Amino acid sequence: MSERPEDPVLVSARREALIVFATWVIAMTYSLIYCYQFGYGRKGEDLHYVYGIPDWVFWGIVAPWGACILFSWIFASVFMRDEELGEDPPGSEPVDEFGLGS
Repeated sequence: MSERPEDPVLVSARREALIVFATWVIAMTYSLIYCYQFGYGRKGEDLHYVYGIPDWVFWGIVAPWGACILFSWIFASVFMRDEELGEDPPGSEPVDEFGLGS
């Protein structure tokens, strides 16, 4: 048996999923490490505020979320692309609520 080539839609989806998963792991790791190092064991006098938010919360949670939102927008706008899905197989026409084809 000869192997079929992988569908380009599957290849694209797998690549995009790996990039998103890697981004999530990096952001989660950064947030956990930063918040643990700078959030625990601090005295109240040592707290500094950024826009009214404790600095460890701002730099450990708000900033990474903002970076992830920016990355998501750039990734979806620039790097993701549509793939041709091919033609629909016969008999797969959409059915309306009355069970009739369109």
